[in-house]
Amino acid sequence: MTTAQLYEQLNDVDHSREKRVQYTQLILDNPSLIDNLLDILFMVDDRLSCRAGWVLEFACKKNLLLVLPYIDKFTSKIHLVHLDSAVRPVAKICEYLAEKINISENSTLNFLFSKQHKERIISVCFDYMITNEKVATKAYAMSTLYALGKEFPWIHPELAIILERDYLSQSAAYKARARKILKQINGNK
Repeated sequence: MTTAQLYEQLNDVDHSREKRVQYTQLILDNPSLIDNLLDILFMVDDRLSCRAGWVLEFACKKNLLLVLPYIDKFTSKIHLVHLDSAVRPVAKICEYLAEKINISENSTLNFLFSKQHKERIISVCFDYMITNEKVATKAYAMSTLYALGKEFPWIHPELAIILERDYLSQSAAYKARARKILKQINGNK
């Protein structure tokens, strides 16, 4: 299936879990389509990029290793994604990657997920934290940064500064996640 054909198929994806699961299964059955899905995700001004993000997030939740052959493409362009409905799944995929790398002894994952990839994710997540992103995106970003901070110790103090600075002006959901992350950071001292 070409990128254009997959693009047409994504017209059928909507917010329903059923449609997302249906197209996720298409990707899981044909992992080479992830490259095409990323092409669509990085059509950053197109509304279908959001749908590509939703499907990619579901696919990564089912089998994170499928994205690894495309990790360089993913991390080199994630900073370009700007539509809220596409940014959220990108942030969630970053969280999956960060959490998996910190609990995994999988040498394939550790080998393919390089320092440069992690640094790109760190950069975009700090951007999410200091810009006007939605709460879900910020929550995924702070979890990602906390997880990667185990490998990059400079992250935790910087993240704590942002969380403490923004705490009073944010929503209850943000505050709840921030309290959890700050407790984890302070517990590691």
